Amino acid sequence: MAKNEFDTQAQQIIGSFSKSQVVYANSLILTIFGDYICSHGGTIWLGSLIKLVASMGVNQRLVRTSVFRLTEKGILQSQQKGRRSFYSLTEKGFRQFSIAAERIYRYHDSQWDGDWRLVITTLQNIDRDVKERFNKELTWFGFNRLSNGVFAHPTASLEQVQRVITEMALEDEVVIMQAKSMGDNPHRSSANMIKYCFNSDAMKPEYEEFIDFFKDIIPAAAETKNKNEELCFLLRTLLIHKYRRILLRESELPHELVPADCLSHHARGITEQLYKYICTPAEHFFMRIGESENGALPPVDDEYFTRFGGLPIYKADRAGTKKLPESV
Repeated sequence: MAKNEFDTQAQQIIGSFSKSQVVYANSLILTIFGDYICSHGGTIWLGSLIKLVASMGVNQRLVRTSVFRLTEKGILQSQQKGRRSFYSLTEKGFRQFSIAAERIYRYHDSQWDGDWRLVITTLQNIDRDVKERFNKELTWFGFNRLSNGVFAHPTASLEQVQRVITEMALEDEVVIMQAKSMGDNPHRSSANMIKYCFNSDAMKPEYEEFIDFFKDIIPAAAETKNKNEELCFLLRTLLIHKYRRILLRESELPHELVPADCLSHHARGITEQLYKYICTPAEHFFMRIGESENGALPPVDDEYFTRFGGLPIYKADRAGTKKLPESV
């Protein structure tokens, strides 16, 4: 296999995304916060963020607009140090990131206990915008609507749902329960409920597109030792960006309730494999470009290395850091 085959394929994937895909800048920036910045102290200089996404078709003006909108929504917060602006997730933003992180990086830790988690609502008494926000939160957790005002999922965390209920002051409008099947075969009865109440085929086209987008680069990623670090950063960002957008819009189910050859499992396998092959050079590039309010980014935290069942340990190296403009 040619030495530069990985770089060539990575450039093609990134170029294809930049030219033909709709670039959701807000979502892309949140992906970088969740996948990189939160593991390095949680704060980054706006100038670093602009440089990191420039090669993905997101210009400086769009970055500024996106961080402004995310700040207005209470997802990001900013602080000034001299002429520089630094951004970090708010408490609300970090909670949403934590929900996504559990579903993206730690799926294998979740084992089904045979129970179903139910959320029962009487949302007619609250503001429509609040209703939509709460329903969106439930979707992020993986819940699916069984009927009007009744949402269910076999493994979602009710503790996390309760935190959202408290944050949104919905204690009088929402009831959460944990239900047990009374039949002789809970797997069969649950499979029937999934068949009729969960639209398992809705995400099929997106999973097929995702798989086709990334599957061919896996052999090159496995065999190429000296990968271009910037390309690894861009590819890893794109990988998690696209996977996260699919995952947070579907009711991801435990492996006991879905066929072993389903597309979601295939997509997860590709994500885990490719991530492990490119994570270290991607980190090296991020550490060279990223700056915090204290200058160099702090080393990656220990939790990072638990992703996907365990990532390779690496030594942070900021050699070759470029001096960026003073004010952004």
